[in-house]
Amino acid sequence: MLEKEVNVNSWRNSILKEFIPNVSKLTLVSDPDSLLTEEKMAIELRKRGFDLIEYSDPVEFRYAYESQYRTIWDSGKQTDLVVILRLQNADLSAMPYDLLQAGRKLSFSLGEIFPHLSYPVIEQIDRSLLDSLFEAQNKTSPDRMGDNATKDFILRHVFKVAAELISTDVELLRFLLRLHYGKLSIPSILSDRLVDIFKNNASFKEWDISRLITDAEHFFLFIQERWPIYLESLKHNGTIQDAFPGYTFKTQGPAKLPFNHQDIRVYIDNLFVERKLIPVDFPDIDVEKDSWILSGIKADKSDDDDIRISRLFELVKTDELSMESRYTEWITFAMKWAELSALIHTTDKTEYHNRYYELSQRVNDLFANWLKIHYASLINLPPSIPAMLHHVTRYLARYVEDKKCHKIALVLIDGLSLDQWITVRNIIQKQNRDIILRESATFSWIPTLTSVSRQALFSGKAPFYFPSSIHSTNSEEKLWKQFWQGYNIPKQDIAYIRGLGDGNAETTMEDFINPEQTKIAGLVIDKIDKIMHGMQLGAAGMHNQINQWCQNEYLISLLNYLISHNYEIWITSDHGNIESVGKGCPLEGAIADNRGERVRIYPTPELRSRVSSNFSFAYEWQPSGLPDNYYPLIATGNDAFIREGLSVVSHGGISIEEVIVPLIKIERKID
Repeated sequence: MLEKEVNVNSWRNSILKEFIPNVSKLTLVSDPDSLLTEEKMAIELRKRGFDLIEYSDPVEFRYAYESQYRTIWDSGKQTDLVVILRLQNADLSAMPYDLLQAGRKLSFSLGEIFPHLSYPVIEQIDRSLLDSLFEAQNKTSPDRMGDNATKDFILRHVFKVAAELISTDVELLRFLLRLHYGKLSIPSILSDRLVDIFKNNASFKEWDISRLITDAEHFFLFIQERWPIYLESLKHNGTIQDAFPGYTFKTQGPAKLPFNHQDIRVYIDNLFVERKLIPVDFPDIDVEKDSWILSGIKADKSDDDDIRISRLFELVKTDELSMESRYTEWITFAMKWAELSALIHTTDKTEYHNRYYELSQRVNDLFANWLKIHYASLINLPPSIPAMLHHVTRYLARYVEDKKCHKIALVLIDGLSLDQWITVRNIIQKQNRDIILRESATFSWIPTLTSVSRQALFSGKAPFYFPSSIHSTNSEEKLWKQFWQGYNIPKQDIAYIRGLGDGNAETTMEDFINPEQTKIAGLVIDKIDKIMHGMQLGAAGMHNQINQWCQNEYLISLLNYLISHNYEIWITSDHGNIESVGKGCPLEGAIADNRGERVRIYPTPELRSRVSSNFSFAYEWQPSGLPDNYYPLIATGNDAFIREGLSVVSHGGISIEEVIVPLIKIERKID
């Protein structure tokens, strides 16, 4: 009942009232603040029968408009199309004349919804926070505010941070843990405001406020460095010694932190369990068997794994997810799930495997149902935070445009799942302790096939725009270079290399890249995909083989080369993989365009339905963003289109392991 009441008073209502089906087949919308593509708004518009398409590239738009909509209208059928122009100062009059003649025109902005708040401030907050902001506005009815008053209003009512009331080390540390562990999406304009407030507080003169607020990895290093000091203090009745010979801090701040405070220690425990912090070797301390401190003390690997597995089972709570969850909540969950999965796949304890299997069934049933509702709404989200793979390239382009860097390397590790990234991460962190790994994740394209997702990544486009090459990867280099040339990068400054993963990485780079000239490098490592397709030993065998490959130092050698030549590096994957069991193989002859273990592709929905009727585990995926004549039949759960009872590690489906893939930024540590 409460949910309905909130929805009735939603900021979306003033917009949605303008969208009544069958009023006009074409609606042109000036939407500089990306309101129509907000996740829940997009879902509601689709429910009402409206398709959304962005007007950014005139050629791409014309192709989609003519092939997908004009032909439908010319045949006498009805469909409602919304064309969105979301550039700043979006002027609909700049659109083609035929659209202006045929469509009705609307415009929406944050300034209209939040008339009393400073527009330069509110336009920078994540659109997922608008619900909380709108509710706060309705409850408080604020007078017109300037910039600082708006910032404080948002901090207090949206993020629940009353900065002026934070005055002790416990309160500050608790806020910083909420910020970085809880991944509060506080924009830089609000972070800067917090920095100003805290710097004016004499209680925090020892703290490096600016870096601790703005840099999560720096904050975790700050915590990591103080943890041994806290353990040492336990040997001295909680007192901190004035000096510790040979112990120096790389991060500025007080030596003593209130780790034992009840509001702090739950965070610290979780950070060690999720490996945001690394347990330290501290053999001379007497700790009770069930103490929370144990997670931060290095133990025998078997004991350490047992502690982490038990705690991670507690942290991956499916009851915190629902059909109303946002994609960011699923990414947060997936990161924890990956940590657990990596441990499960490298232990031989049956009780853990049984518990994990039961939980994985619940997770993927819930995830599959969520995808059916939400997936299409992710496609048109702004690329400021890459929700999907085709957003990544556009995000990097903005990064270059903002002159945050001069050289970029995008390293795609074909087939690397998020849990397998955990194995990779743990090794490369030991191989080079001077790098920082900024971990996040993004959504692959469905079906989770190489030819679909890799091309989407390298082209920066939905698969709908490359129908002629949807079944192969041969056009990737052309698409990659075309994308960057569109951002005025000369062709000779763009490199694309595939088939990497073996041999001498540095030699290969020197053969294909000129560090003095090459500004943009797209690199494809296909070693993991090759391991997967030859794998006979299941998920555990995958992790073992990936471990061995990483130990050979090909990847770290590649990263070191790129770092040494001042490239900003991102690592991602086109899809993950999952261990599945055969439930039968369709006898379909040549009617399928792709006959994978986890997905079959058909040229018509009729052919797909004919096959689907004989396989209860198969789902007819609605082809959002895919070309015409491309209809996926997806194996659900842990099932596969192979001979009954056989096991296989494969991809193509909609499990969380296949869909949510790593997106990692690699940086050199700066002392």
